[in-house]
Amino acid sequence: MTLTVGQQAPDFTLPDAEGKLHSLSDFAGKNVIVYFYPKASTPGCTTQACDFRDNMAAFTSKDYVVIGISPDSAKDLQTFIDTEALPFLLLGDTSKETLNAYGAFGTKNMYGKEVQGVIRSTFVIDENGVLTHTLYNVKATGHVESLREKLGV
Repeated sequence: MTLTVGQQAPDFTLPDAEGKLHSLSDFAGKNVIVYFYPKASTPGCTTQACDFRDNMAAFTSKDYVVIGISPDSAKDLQTFIDTEALPFLLLGDTSKETLNAYGAFGTKNMYGKEVQGVIRSTFVIDENGVLTHTLYNVKATGHVESLREKLGV
């Protein structure tokens, strides 16, 4: 299942690195970028997270909130945040319910083999909770720059 532009974004409630719960509905009235990544502290995910970190001023200047979601534990999220000085919210979806709701978990091709895993994806949600961009199978390198162009930030 994949989501499409114009749909209401599925709400979620997930814990951050300290165990505090956050819901998409907490950000009603704001533009939100939710990106799904496979695993904290791996090369591609670090590249992508650092690109978001290095471009946060551009996103926040246009009132975007950035949220990263992976199936990582709170401990792994905290290590990732501390190591890379990440200034945005990271949430852990160990049950993969939210990943599945967004179509960001399933069969993917990795090194020529089909495997089950996180499909690197990004969703832009407007202040009313409606999807304005649904980007599946994005590349870690260059994705943030491409997203900035799409959003005009």
